Amino acid sequence: MIGRLAVRSLTAHPVRSAVLAAGFGAGVAVMAILLGVADVVLMQARSSDLVGGGDVVIHLEPSVPARMVMSGTLQSNQLRNRVRLAGPSHTAALYLVNETGTVRVDAHGGIPSVAQGMGDPEVALNRGWRDTPDDVAWTQATPEAVLRQIDRFHEVPDAPMWQDSWAEWLYFNGRARDARFYLTFMVGPSQADGSRSAGVRLQLDRGGHVENFSASARLSREDVLRAPELTIGGNRVRLDGLRYVIDLDLQGQAGRAARGRVAIEASPGRLVPPIEIGGAHGWRTGYVVPVMSGDLDGTIDVAGERVSFDGGAGYHDHNWGFWRGVSWQWGQAQEGDLSLIYGRVFPPRDAADPDRIPGFVGALGPDGPLGYATNVTIAEMNDPQGQPKTITVTARSRLLDVTMRFDVDSMVTTRTAQGTLANGLNFLQMRGRYTVDGHAGDRAIDFTAPGSAETFREMR
Repeated sequence: MIGRLAVRSLTAHPVRSAVLAAGFGAGVAVMAILLGVADVVLMQARSSDLVGGGDVVIHLEPSVPARMVMSGTLQSNQLRNRVRLAGPSHTAALYLVNETGTVRVDAHGGIPSVAQGMGDPEVALNRGWRDTPDDVAWTQATPEAVLRQIDRFHEVPDAPMWQDSWAEWLYFNGRARDARFYLTFMVGPSQADGSRSAGVRLQLDRGGHVENFSASARLSREDVLRAPELTIGGNRVRLDGLRYVIDLDLQGQAGRAARGRVAIEASPGRLVPPIEIGGAHGWRTGYVVPVMSGDLDGTIDVAGERVSFDGGAGYHDHNWGFWRGVSWQWGQAQEGDLSLIYGRVFPPRDAADPDRIPGFVGALGPDGPLGYATNVTIAEMNDPQGQPKTITVTARSRLLDVTMRFDVDSMVTTRTAQGTLANGLNFLQMRGRYTVDGHAGDRAIDFTAPGSAETFREMR
């Protein structure tokens, strides 16, 4: 029936049918040509020759320093011998303004010697371009320089609504045999005279017996901006190469003192790059992990009793931001050369919708990241008293599919009703055991190991 109608339509109006057929054919031909041209343009747009040559182009978020990739990730054992040449580049829009109007110019910048070595067509034939001292600093950046960059302290942003809640701190933890420590070097907001309040807090856990030690001091702006070289009273953090050396002189209860030195060794590539979240009225918070897992050694003397951490494992992260009304969930576990970390920040509603901020889980192996996920759920199960009993974390992505169960053994509770971190909640720092299974990339994961976690609960 349809065929008969088509034949009658063609025979009844032969001229119109011929014109329509020709037009339809021309339209199909033009579409095919345009698709072919678009495919060629897309291939050219992706060509590394158009962005400075080379074989691989890595696009970075603004918060991720290029030096960290060059001297960190690309120097891992897995990649170092496979990279012949690497260098940073940057593109920007410039505008030439004259009497007749404004012209946009797409500008591209890089290191001349690197661009020439990669065959950048715009630079290869221009031998008059030479590396400046600043260019050489890029090509010869050391892993230590990367650590100093990502672990530096920040100027306090101009955000009047949150100004009095700014804080920044270096956090370390470590374990060896039946001893653990949790250590924080914190600097608070600026005072009227320009100084900054600062404090050191140590939690020392020996076989389940926890003692707290602390110290405080006032620092100048210049003192703070020397971080990660940070001195608070008789306590000091010093970065010696890739080694964080920490000297302690703290006071506890009943006149008990904790003194000593511990050191944690960082490794190129085994870090989590800076992550920063922004919100309304200038609110912001950030986080970086310079040492996901490193060799630990040293001793702490407590009232004449020596606690050794030789042969242990350590961790170091760095937090900054406005903290009034903020809470978070966090945890970290390590087994052999594998480290996992999870976290989620809950900002105040005046800054952002906390329900829209996702959690994350990251896994690092001996040569750097194995995978990460933001499709994450963190479920906390309470005991009859309303305190965390177990925490189950699930993470799903193309490269990471894991389940982490944390069973709480002990916890330390800190009230946060006043001060820089005031949010009307109890801050819980927990110790326990992780049971982890799944896979990261092509590596299967199945282990049980001690670890730590943090969360908050309403005050009672």
